[in-house]
Amino acid sequence: MEELIRVEHLAKIYDLGEVQVPALKGVNLVIRAGEFVAIMGASGSGKSTFMNILGCLDRPTEGHYYFEGFDVSGLSKDELARIRNKKIGFVFQSFNLLSRTSALENVELPLYYNNTPSRERRRRAMEALINVGLQGREHHFPSQLSGGQQQRVAIARALVNQPLLILADEPTGNLDSRTSLEIMDIFQTLNAQSGITIILVTHEPDIARYAGRHVLFRDGRVIQDLPNQPRRAMEDLRQMPTGTGEGIS
Repeated sequence: MEELIRVEHLAKIYDLGEVQVPALKGVNLVIRAGEFVAIMGASGSGKSTFMNILGCLDRPTEGHYYFEGFDVSGLSKDELARIRNKKIGFVFQSFNLLSRTSALENVELPLYYNNTPSRERRRRAMEALINVGLQGREHHFPSQLSGGQQQRVAIARALVNQPLLILADEPTGNLDSRTSLEIMDIFQTLNAQSGITIILVTHEPDIARYAGRHVLFRDGRVIQDLPNQPRRAMEDLRQMPTGTGEGIS
């Protein structure tokens, strides 16, 4: 597999008044295209800061971040925004959906920034919703959807620009056990069938076990980086008692 991400001596220091707080301390890491990686660590370990830099939402204080072989560390805000919109999809714990906008319109949103024609926007958004099992619910508003369904809309929105990379920050943090497995099954299917690189931030070992690689942060450093034989979320779903969790109905 080709390299998608390489970080070298990555450091991030936050200035809090007269105090400097180091969040990352010389991180070196390579992630190849098509990997499914779980980034783990306790609160304050640096994993969220690392995710923000990978997502071009922040820039390192020192070191380099190469995306597709190109050093994006020193790009302008507009240049970083173009990479985010064209290359990266984001999924968050809180879903971040527009409450007065239908599922379909929420998914279409990234395509507005690309000036995609309306008919193409609608086609691609519907295709993304079908891919996450939400056909028939495209005109529902977030308040009419369960938490698991809202997260599926968020995943569809992340997919609609056909990104190279999906960054998922605690995507199951607000979901029950069964719904969490359903979401992890979607990620595993996308990774296996579409080859999309997925980087998942989680503090839950039970969720990380569905990824193919575990990277553990502590005090701003990578202290462990190991391959993992992932469990299959769908197999675990089949073993769960029926009627538990919110499901997708």
